[in-house]
Amino acid sequence: MKKFLALLLAAMMVFAFTACGGGGSSEEAADSGSEDAAAAASYDDIDDNCESEDGTYEVAMVTDVGQLKDGSFNQFTWNGVKKYAYDNGLTYKYYQPANAANATDEDRMKAMRDAADAGAKVIVTTGFMQATALETVAPEYPDVQFIFVDGGSLGQPNVVGITYKEEQAGYLAGYATVMEGYTKLGFSGGGGGTNPACIRYGYGFAQGANDAAKEKDVEVEMRYSWEYGSQFQASDDLQAMLAGWYNAGTEAIFMCGGTMFNSGTAAADAADGAIIGVDVDQSPLSDTVITSAMKDLAGSVIQTIGEYYADSTVKGEDKVLGAADDMVGLPTDTWSLQNWSVEDYNALFEKVKSGEITIDDNAEMSDPSTAGLEKIKFVK
Repeated sequence: MKKFLALLLAAMMVFAFTACGGGGSSEEAADSGSEDAAAAASYDDIDDNCESEDGTYEVAMVTDVGQLKDGSFNQFTWNGVKKYAYDNGLTYKYYQPANAANATDEDRMKAMRDAADAGAKVIVTTGFMQATALETVAPEYPDVQFIFVDGGSLGQPNVVGITYKEEQAGYLAGYATVMEGYTKLGFSGGGGGTNPACIRYGYGFAQGANDAAKEKDVEVEMRYSWEYGSQFQASDDLQAMLAGWYNAGTEAIFMCGGTMFNSGTAAADAADGAIIGVDVDQSPLSDTVITSAMKDLAGSVIQTIGEYYADSTVKGEDKVLGAADDMVGLPTDTWSLQNWSVEDYNALFEKVKSGEITIDDNAEMSDPSTAGLEKIKFVK
């Protein structure tokens, strides 16, 4: 029995270590770009909760509104954070600001300070609403590298801002959906029409649908709404609105806003309709998903954390990532499109990547019905 207990204790100690990291050290962390490190563990194999022996955590993330496991923005940003830390033997922790979807700037500031005070050398903050808190907290911790996903550097010498060309991902999704044969589309966005990323996604989606409609010489009908999306949350009201769209003939809806996706898939499932996912490949979450407009959240975060550990020097920088960086696109391995080929998609992607096709990135175009898209009829 004593031998068994000793073995059990040893196993628990190994588990406690491996829950935080699969090997390496902070000195070796700059090697994370290697193929061996990238293959060390899948996201789902890595525990979300790392237990540090001394209570300090070297790599941290402060979440956006909504749930950590939202199947989209928060979750896949966190996947990048925890994978980098795990592959390099670093402790890691996520911090969710108090008051959930109603979090204030003060709540976000406290979460950032808690992370820094717990020893974080790198703090990843997600979502454009972190800006005001970052402007206050980043100068208080000049030796901490802050990474602002979906935001800019804010003029701070220790903030790297990562934004994406969501209009390109949205364009590809809109183009593919119309080429597949859908002509009655919907867009349901989060942030109430104030979130730049969601605006770019939606406007890009409309532009792509318009260009495909011109190629096919058809007219596309589109319902476009920010209603019930201000908190990026699923709701009965949102589901009822989307169900009404399907009942009125809408065939496919682009869901762009955290767990709003769940309202969309519920409505689509009941109506035998289709959904376009956002940020990541959401096809594993619902059979209603035909494709997803993606940006490589995890990959870009892994890359940026690695750049810090290359010399352990904080920096301020703005990174804008798109097709030219292979950081946006559609998931051709899992999409359910049957009438438009991967070969055709790749040809279109290369045109976007090279700049042959240019897409308006106006982050204030929350109402594309005013954009003069001649092949789209916007309806209520």
